[in-house]
Amino acid sequence: MKEVKIFMFAGCPHCAKAGEMVKKLKETNMDYASVPIDVIDEKLNPAEADKYDYYYVPTFFVGSVKLHEGVPTEEAVENVLKAALA
Repeated sequence: MKEVKIFMFAGCPHCAKAGEMVKKLKETNMDYASVPIDVIDEKLNPAEADKYDYYYVPTFFVGSVKLHEGVPTEEAVENVLKAALA
């Protein structure tokens, strides 16, 4: 299983929506509940954010691979969690 990194920042409505989607998917699927997730606020931790290539938030990485960037959908977020389990 790989770790998911989510780059976001406080006050971003799309980031909040992505967080709600992750929470819902983890509550409804026990497999997803075990996926480790590191949520990184790019404004509070710019040194870590600068190590990754992305422009929009939220952005999801599984390992070092960017799987989704920008406005989230439940399908995209679930695909990230599935990739982490693979």
